[in-house]
Amino acid sequence: MLDSGLSAAQISAMTDEDDDILSRLPARLKEARRIQGLSLEAVAKLSGVSRSMVSQIERGESSPTIATLWNLTRALQVDFAGLLEAGETAQKVEVLRADQVPTIDNMGEGCRIRILSPPEEAGRHEIYELLLRPGGMLDSQPHTRGAREQLSVVSGTVMVQSGDAVERLSAGDTARYAADIPHRIAAEGDSVQAFLIVTGG
Repeated sequence: MLDSGLSAAQISAMTDEDDDILSRLPARLKEARRIQGLSLEAVAKLSGVSRSMVSQIERGESSPTIATLWNLTRALQVDFAGLLEAGETAQKVEVLRADQVPTIDNMGEGCRIRILSPPEEAGRHEIYELLLRPGGMLDSQPHTRGAREQLSVVSGTVMVQSGDAVERLSAGDTARYAADIPHRIAAEGDSVQAFLIVTGG
């Protein structure tokens, strides 16, 4: 018999970890299917795994082979490794400290933009904090077709212009407008703090 170099306790811990992964798998697959809004039939059609097998796996009545699991994760558009990793990652709180937030100072006049959304959301759902000095302005060219912006003012007063439409916003006000045409946000009077959400078309 070959000596594995592992103690009985280490082997037992590895077995326990594998059992733990398998016990989490049914719920994770079911949750992934729910997020995608797919029925059992749809998953079966997309994955090539029978409906009854998908149902048994989700109920924990059958342990899938690696090939079956691979087909299911591709159908559900989830990461194969992420599906199996420890549950702590799903409960992790990602923190970006104030001094780590990417900042842009060279757009507009008297305008600082802090990028709050993750890089992978660029072009789809972007969130910014806008800090305008008195008289500061952010003059924007058209974004992609169908793009829109939502501006919520925390303090100060701004003039928002989208095409020919113009509105004045004060603290607590929110405006939504087309961003696929020239648009402008300009501080009136004091400094302004606002949050800007940009969604793609």
